Amino acid sequence: MATGADRSSRAGGALADTDERGQLRTAVMSVFAACALVALKLGTGLAAGSLGLVSAGIESSGDVVAAVLTVFAIRVGGRAADADHPYGHRRAENLGALGEAAILAGGGVLVVVEAVDRLAHGGARVDTGWYVFAVVAIALVIDISRALVSWRSSAKFHSAALRSNAFHFAGDMAASLAVLVGLVAVRSGFDQGDSIASLIVAAIIFSASARLIYENARVLMDTSPADAYDVVQGTINELSDDIDLRRLRIRESGGRYFADAVVAVPPGQPVVAGEETAETIAAAVQRALPHTDIVVHLEPRLEGLNVRDRALAVALAEPLVRDVHDVSVYNHDGRKSVSLHLKMQPNVRLRVAHEVAERVEARLREEPDVEDVHTHLEPLEQPVAARAETTPSDDSERRRITDLVVHRTGGPPRELRLLRTDAGLVVFVSVGAGEDTGLADAHNLASVLEDDIREGQPHMADVVVHTEP
Repeated sequence: MATGADRSSRAGGALADTDERGQLRTAVMSVFAACALVALKLGTGLAAGSLGLVSAGIESSGDVVAAVLTVFAIRVGGRAADADHPYGHRRAENLGALGEAAILAGGGVLVVVEAVDRLAHGGARVDTGWYVFAVVAIALVIDISRALVSWRSSAKFHSAALRSNAFHFAGDMAASLAVLVGLVAVRSGFDQGDSIASLIVAAIIFSASARLIYENARVLMDTSPADAYDVVQGTINELSDDIDLRRLRIRESGGRYFADAVVAVPPGQPVVAGEETAETIAAAVQRALPHTDIVVHLEPRLEGLNVRDRALAVALAEPLVRDVHDVSVYNHDGRKSVSLHLKMQPNVRLRVAHEVAERVEARLREEPDVEDVHTHLEPLEQPVAARAETTPSDDSERRRITDLVVHRTGGPPRELRLLRTDAGLVVFVSVGAGEDTGLADAHNLASVLEDDIREGQPHMADVVVHTEP
C-alpha cells in the first residue's frame, strides 16, 4: 500500500511531467513561428532592399536561437532535484534567458552599424510594393499570437524562459510596427524612413535585452523577490499571536520560491504541537504563494512570557534536562516563589545535576518579583520489565480495588489491569466521571483513588488512575 508521501510524490511528479510537456509544446511552436518570421522578413527585406525588414529578420533569427535555447532550458529545468542540485535545475531557464539576451544585443549592434552607414552614405531605393506590406501584416499576426501564447504559458507554468520568449515576440511586434511606419514614410517620399525605422528596431532590441539581463541576473544573484517576501511575511504574522516570525529568507528559481522561516513558539509547546504549527505555516504560505517550498525552523520564545513559561524555557535550555514537570508559582506579599521538578538521565552525577539546578535557579531569580526558586531533581524513567501473569492473590486485589472505585464513583472500573515488576505491583485503572466534571475535580478524584488503593499496600510500586467521562 502506498503511503501518503508516496502518493503525493507521484502526483507531484505527474503534474511536473504535464507542466514540462506544456512548456515544451509552447517552446517548440515558438521555434517554428520564429523560423517562419525569419524567412518572411529576411527574404522580403532583401528582395525589397528594406533595411528595416532585414533588421527585423535579424532580430527574429536571434529569436530562432533563443527559442531553441528555451527548449533546452525547459528540458534541463524540468529535471528533479538531486544531490548536486538540491533546489532543482530550474535556474537553467534563467541562464538560457541570459543567453537569449546576449543574442538579441548582438543582433541590435549589427542593425545599428548598417543603419548608420546607410544614413551617412545612402543606400539602394526601397521597394514599397503591396507584397511588402502584406508580409509585415502577416508578421504582426504571428508576433501577436505567439507573444500572447508565450506570456500565458509563462504565467501558467511559472517559466522564466517562456517569459523571455514572450518578450522576444513582443519586441518583434514592436519592430514590425516600426518597420511598417518606415515603409509608409518611404512610400510618401521620405527615403531615410526605412533606416530610421531600423534604428528604432535596434532600440527595441536593446530594451528587451536589458530587461532580460536585469530580471534574470537578479534571480541568479539570489535577490529576494520583494512581493513574495511581503506575502509570506504577512501570511505568517497573521496566523497566531503565539507565532513570532524571527527570520525569513526567500529565493526564486525558475518561477518557484524557496523560503526558510525561523519562528519562535511558546517554550512549553510539545514537539507534536510544534510539528502541527510548522505544517500550518507551510500550508498557509503555499495557499498565499503557490509553487513555494518552505522550511520552517521552530525555536522557543523567551520574551513576553509569564513566570511559568519562563521557568520551562530556562530549564529546557539546559542540555542535561530532559523533562520538566510540576512547575508551580506561589504568590505571596507581592512576590513569587517558584518550584519545579527537573528530570535528567539516571547516570548523571549528583554534583553535575546540582550545578544544572543552580544555574536554572539563578536565572529564574533574575525575573522581576521572583523571590526564591526551588528545584527537585529526579532521574528520567527507564523502561521497566513487567510480567502480566496471574497469581492467586490477584482476584482478591481486583475485588478490593473494584469496591474502592464503586465507593468513590458509584460504578465499577471501566478497565483494570495489574502488572508485576521487580519493584512491585503496578495498577492501571480507568474510572468514569460526569461529563461536566472539571479537570481539577477529575484530578482530585484520581488522586484520592490512588491514595485509597495504595493504603496499607507496601507491595505496590505504582498506581495510575485514568478518568474519562
